[in-house]
Amino acid sequence: MGPAGSVSWWGEELLERSHDDALWAVADRAVTYRELRAQVASMAARLTAEGIGSGSSVALHMPPSLTLLYAMFAVWARGAQVMLIDIRSTVFEVDRLLGICEPQYVLSATYPPQAAMYLVEDVPFTVERRPAGRPATEDVCLVQSSSGSTGEPKVIGRTPASLLQELQRYAALEGMPNSGDRVVLLNSVIHTMGLVGGILHGLNSAAEMVFPPRMRAKDIVATARSTAACAIFGVPVHFALLARSACGAVPSLRLAVSAGELLPVKVWTQFRQQYGVPVSPIYGTTETGLIAADLVTGPEPPIIGRPAPGIEVGVVSGELRIRMDRSPYLWADRADRFHNGWLRTFDRCDQDARTGSLAYRGRADSVIAVGGLKVDLTEVEQVLLLHPHVREAVVIFGEVVEAHVGGDTSLTAADLLGWCRTRLADYKVPKIFRLSETVPRNANGKIIRNRAILHAQKETGAHTHH
Repeated sequence: MGPAGSVSWWGEELLERSHDDALWAVADRAVTYRELRAQVASMAARLTAEGIGSGSSVALHMPPSLTLLYAMFAVWARGAQVMLIDIRSTVFEVDRLLGICEPQYVLSATYPPQAAMYLVEDVPFTVERRPAGRPATEDVCLVQSSSGSTGEPKVIGRTPASLLQELQRYAALEGMPNSGDRVVLLNSVIHTMGLVGGILHGLNSAAEMVFPPRMRAKDIVATARSTAACAIFGVPVHFALLARSACGAVPSLRLAVSAGELLPVKVWTQFRQQYGVPVSPIYGTTETGLIAADLVTGPEPPIIGRPAPGIEVGVVSGELRIRMDRSPYLWADRADRFHNGWLRTFDRCDQDARTGSLAYRGRADSVIAVGGLKVDLTEVEQVLLLHPHVREAVVIFGEVVEAHVGGDTSLTAADLLGWCRTRLADYKVPKIFRLSETVPRNANGKIIRNRAILHAQKETGAHTHH
């Protein structure tokens, strides 16, 4: 299927599913399906006037907002391909991604002045036409990026068939919210869980998405109470925030779902004590979407549940692999990640031979998660090595991301902090810099990457930022 017909199903199958007066979402106010459809139609008319049509490739670089969602649906309604760029990315990261993907159009917006809302309602945006851009790739309707173990971003393409299959897995998942249920959605709306498990599943099932005014525990709890939400979707940092709050009960709550990284057992225990329900895991990747979950028993970490219906998994040398019909990667050879129909997740897992349930045991590469967001330590090292006074760098992760840097004696931690902040999203920037003329090495001359050994070495120039 070519780009001309690649995304027509969005309007036909999802946006038209619920009646006009049904509630689609609640942000600072309620939005009905009538308004949703009108906003998307208006946006699609503007995009048409800009020349966006069937087979166009369109990047969206906007803050989390209703405008972003309307634009995404409108691009799909035009039969065009959506590429999502995280608003937290630096100019350096955005330019690198645009250089790899070469979209024909870029829709850009910044946070409005004094914007305090978690999900801004309306943001003005500009449309930039890039004549040298290339049209949509094959039948790919959604392009996302993710940290890769080589330091270069992985660019991932999702087809309509892939997204529909994922929506079917969510629909078949016992315990998922359905028609009339309200979900407090804390996940990023441009990343896989928030987008597919939240926004698109809501359209598919007629569940209503609810967004708190701010990411504060009292606002989240008050929103859940006032809307009689049955579920809260988020990442571990959200549940840690809620677990240590004293904001009272949410009587309507029956489900809490965490994705993005493994939830600490302490947070799982505290949240259950505070709210009376366990935090259930949903596990997936940008490449595949939903892989495994258990929304019924809310198992204690590190259990992440059984593979979802339609997903075939294998554990090879302790590492989880997923069967896929095709490589999800665009414009790069990823033979180290996808080979003979199997995707390497680089996640170490055990699988119970009797129940099929998976337990997560950590990463097998340099990618770690910070606040539910993936950070490739190799990418951070490469950015540091671009500095003219840095000779070598090792980036590790313990409680925080920290960098051990060998370079000129004139080099300061403040220099490196400023350098990283202009080239990396803030959540990727090391919190600690340890400077010396050379990085520690073992007796064979190999760079040491073991955190405990590095901390035992004599270090100078330690600097912490928050």
